[in-house]
Amino acid sequence: MKVSCVLLTMGNRPAELRRAINSVFEQEGVDVEVVVVGNGADLPELPEGVATLRLPDNVGIPEGRNHGVKVCAGDIILFLDDDGWYRSRDLVRHVHDRFAADPELGAVSFRVADPDGGPDQRRHVPRLRAGDPQRSSRVTTFLGGACAIRRTAFEQGGGLPGGFFYAHEETDLAWRILDAGFHIDYDAEAVMYHPAVAPTRHADFYRLNARNRVWLARRNLPWPLAVAYLGTWVAITLLRERSRPALRAWFAGFKEGWKEAAGPRTPITWSTAWRMTRMGRPPII
Repeated sequence: MKVSCVLLTMGNRPAELRRAINSVFEQEGVDVEVVVVGNGADLPELPEGVATLRLPDNVGIPEGRNHGVKVCAGDIILFLDDDGWYRSRDLVRHVHDRFAADPELGAVSFRVADPDGGPDQRRHVPRLRAGDPQRSSRVTTFLGGACAIRRTAFEQGGGLPGGFFYAHEETDLAWRILDAGFHIDYDAEAVMYHPAVAPTRHADFYRLNARNRVWLARRNLPWPLAVAYLGTWVAITLLRERSRPALRAWFAGFKEGWKEAAGPRTPITWSTAWRMTRMGRPPII
């Protein structure tokens, strides 16, 4: 099976981008095609053998990755952030062998480790019971910058939702991958490094987080589940968040999610929802 790695960059982290590329080229036991997508930005000088694609505008994370997938040749596609890198030289071989051995494996989410030795962050473990990051399990979503996806699953799922721009695009694709009959694994043995950063560093974090949750439900859930899912997240947000500006931005995004078009509505089946529930994360949270 051919393997490709798509790296999305704004061109503002050339040293980190080179480190990420080198960690891919250092992989042993399997050749990996590397495609770097400049998301509305010029690309710095890159190592020999890297394929490049410069987009004229910043189209957001999901659509930028979609463009990278279109020009790569891999049967297995890795998505890697430009400030992340692979810890070991056998990660890609390990992932390749997992896909080769299990034709129903649609995606693998990696364990994200702090390069400075800090504890693994719970938000990087894509399940509700995130207390032990070193425990592998079946999951219902994956991490966009720390994953591998089977191309056929990506295509049957319709790719990442480009209109989301940022936030929850992986979950949107994950639910459709599950609905297509594949499964998704969190693999604690597949480890990558990424500096510990807060997601709230993005200026539009709260607005896009809320808007895209509404779109996620409108696009993918039967209406009874959509109402339950969004009601749950309104309650969680009110309990978690104490900042009034953050709450104003979140509820503005929530309203925007209902007013603006969410894209095609293709609800998952009730049997898929039951599978997700049996895996420990019903699609109401």
